[in-house]
Parts: sequence; structure tokens; C-alpha cells
Amino acid sequence: MKKLFAFSAFLLAATNAFAQACTAVCPAAIGLLLLIATKMGVKVEVVGVLSGALLSIIGYILIKIFNKRNWHFWMRDKILMAFAISLVGFVYLKDLTYQPMLHWHLLYIDSFLLATLCGAAAHIFGVHLYAWMKEKNGGHAHFPFEKVVVPIVCDAIMCYIFWGTNLCNCHEIVVLN
Repeated sequence: MKKLFAFSAFLLAATNAFAQACTAVCPAAIGLLLLIATKMGVKVEVVGVLSGALLSIIGYILIKIFNKRNWHFWMRDKILMAFAISLVGFVYLKDLTYQPMLHWHLLYIDSFLLATLCGAAAHIFGVHLYAWMKEKNGGHAHFPFEKVVVPIVCDAIMCYIFWGTNLCNCHEIVVLN
């Protein structure tokens, strides 16, 4: 558990440090985090969840930059978020090989990619949950730093799901030629 806490603290520090040049540096940072985490013994799926959260933060930074420059177009926020999350593909160019497995007898996808998508979805859900909670409270947060705490709690729950349970109990499929 101490390793996960140290890794999460490193991830948050990396997010703040790379906020300005995130689109160029983030794939390299995720690859570095993946290397460090695997050396520390953290499951690759947990790294995927945290990578997905980091990539969704990059999407929100891009949306903020486009708002500041007053660049608006159809489905802009969804396109920018999809672009940011798709940066995970660069990790597969050098650091990982794509090894699809059957998850829940339903999905045939790589475990890291599935965890990344779930981590991004959890973070985005946390951001929208905070906005909903703030709206229900008359436009005020319930406690200080609620805007940060709610998405992080959603990410932590997703990390627990991938680390502490057998949710990612996957099977290789042998394809005969």
C-alpha cells in the first residue's frame, strides 16, 4: 500500500510539472511511470488507471486552453478529450506490446488499455459528480478542495477495483490457423 501511495504522489507531482507542455511530454511520462511502477511491483492495470486519469487531466487542460483562446467548434470538448486519451497509443510504440485478452467473456482488449479507459472514465465521472454536487449545494462546495478530492476518490476506487479484486481476470484466446 505504501508503494501505491508513493506512486500516486509521484503521479500528482508529475501532473503539475507537465501541465504546460503536456501533450508532448505526457506519453513519455506515462512510459516512465509504467517502468517505475513495474519495478516497484505495482500491477500494470493500476498504472493504466492512473494513466487514464492523467490523460483525462490533459484533456481538461486542452479544453481550458481552447476556452482561453476562444476557439469553439462542433463537439470540441469531446474531440479534445478523445485526442488526449488516445495519447496512450504512443506508449504501445516503445514501452508495451499490445496483448489482447478476453475480459469477462465479453471484451477482447489489452489489460493496460482497458484499465486506461476505465481510469479516464472514472476521472471524468468524478469531475461531473463534483459539478453535480456543487450545483445541488447552491453553487458552493461542501468542503475545501472538494473539486480535487472527488475525482481522486473515484480514481482510487477504480485502482482498488483493478488491484484488490479479480475484476481483470482475463484469459488468453488461442487462435488456430
